[in-house]
Amino acid sequence: MADNARGATLLHDPRLNKGTAFPAEERQKLGLEGLLPPAVIPLELQVTRVHSEIDGLQDDLQKYLALSDLQARNERLFYAVLMSDPAKYIPLVYTPTVGEACQKFSGIFRATRGMYLPITARGRLQEILRNWPQSDVRFIVVTDGERILGLGDLGVDGMGIAIGKLALYTACAGVPPQYCLPVVLDVGTNNHALLEDPLYFGLRQERVRGEEYAAFVDEFVAVAQTLYPKTCIQWEDFANFNAVPILERYRDKICTYNDDIQGTAGIALAGVFAALRVTKQKLADQRFLFLGGGSAGSGIAELISQAMAMEGLSIDEARKRNALFDINGLIVSSRSDLTDFQKPFALDHAPVNTFVEAIKALKPTGIIGVSTVPKLFTRQVIEAMSALNERPIIFPYSNPTSRSECTAEEAYRWSDGRAIFASGSPFAPVEIMGRKFVPGQGNNIYIFPAMGMAVYATEATRVTEEMFIIAAKAVAEQVTEENLAAGLIYPPQSHILGASLHVAERVATYIYDKGLARAPRPGDVAALIRERAYRPAYEQE
Repeated sequence: MADNARGATLLHDPRLNKGTAFPAEERQKLGLEGLLPPAVIPLELQVTRVHSEIDGLQDDLQKYLALSDLQARNERLFYAVLMSDPAKYIPLVYTPTVGEACQKFSGIFRATRGMYLPITARGRLQEILRNWPQSDVRFIVVTDGERILGLGDLGVDGMGIAIGKLALYTACAGVPPQYCLPVVLDVGTNNHALLEDPLYFGLRQERVRGEEYAAFVDEFVAVAQTLYPKTCIQWEDFANFNAVPILERYRDKICTYNDDIQGTAGIALAGVFAALRVTKQKLADQRFLFLGGGSAGSGIAELISQAMAMEGLSIDEARKRNALFDINGLIVSSRSDLTDFQKPFALDHAPVNTFVEAIKALKPTGIIGVSTVPKLFTRQVIEAMSALNERPIIFPYSNPTSRSECTAEEAYRWSDGRAIFASGSPFAPVEIMGRKFVPGQGNNIYIFPAMGMAVYATEATRVTEEMFIIAAKAVAEQVTEENLAAGLIYPPQSHILGASLHVAERVATYIYDKGLARAPRPGDVAALIRERAYRPAYEQE
């Protein structure tokens, strides 16, 4: 038994605890007799018991809390439960339930998990990070809590996102959980409801900006690289004006990526590739209009543009086929309020103030919503897209469900069943005109866990844009003709582990081909991925 843990100490270590599955000889050997009920219950029956417990709860937040308690008590059982029925449990441990959990995080706080790094500790981050019990960290998901999903500034309560994201690294792609570290950079919050809440456990100050903020992030990155030289840092839910420059500052220096920008772009591109299998068209012939001009919209637009360029367009021609529309209208070159990351997509076009008019003017083949504002894909919008396209591509990607630009039923009904639909949050199957549609969920879980597994297995030194294009193609090629006929343009979540390992193999092969791996290349990359994947099981001690 690792660390020579015994007795009650062993039962309180989630990585070592087996609960009622400890066999009789281990109970005697490890001082557990009397501390557990006498029956020995194997892992399979423990999973069945948890299923029954979760099914008995009526509220998704209660289910989230029960699973969180299980993760803090018995890590292997927690992952065995998630991996036994991912389609059922992923929405409970991540979107959409995690949004409500983050909104209430301080009030529902239980066992601590991850590292909280306040800006008041600037200059001491190395000392503090050394308190983390694992010396080998391969993945850090870090947030400053300013733009949690579509819910805004939640301060340190955004830790729920980092915890949930890393749970999916393991549950969806087999990244061993002991190598994962969730982190919150607490630089304050501008959410005054939180600042006035006596239960809020973050710094009670407004957000730090400018050079002091940048220096704090620099220190964090430098310390993480020093302590964990093989780590990959994933930036999560930073506000646009921080997310883009942070990624630009580090992407060519360390192994890092931003899932909101690049992972979202990857899953959107995967949906586009699958949709084109339905329309029988080329990517380079498409036009997309994005509702939302922030880092997610521009990130998707850029990755699609790069993929179009791989089909022969110049990058400038490709970017002109990906237009952004924000709160101030169509992003055109005459506007004076554009950010640097919006400017490559600014069109030489007269201003357009409504989204419907932008559709009529630009004639896109697909619309992609990343606005975090619900119901903006109105009936007029869907009907305008349907008038232009036999099979309009309609992707309302905003999370959580309450922020989706339209529902699956609205998209299918208003398009007379012709829409190729995918959303950021799950929607139930829809029956329109006697036909059943199974809406796809364009969830980043098809991208970032597989990316993590590829990076872990190869010990990659960088994460590049091309890796997300490779991942997108690998996701899309797993969608069957039967899936497409039902309206599903992503692999079923019930098969997420197999799908992720396939994507990880493709990305890992690219990493080796481009000389980005620190680990030696094996004879069989697919075998390496399968061999390195974590699968929850109790070993005999």
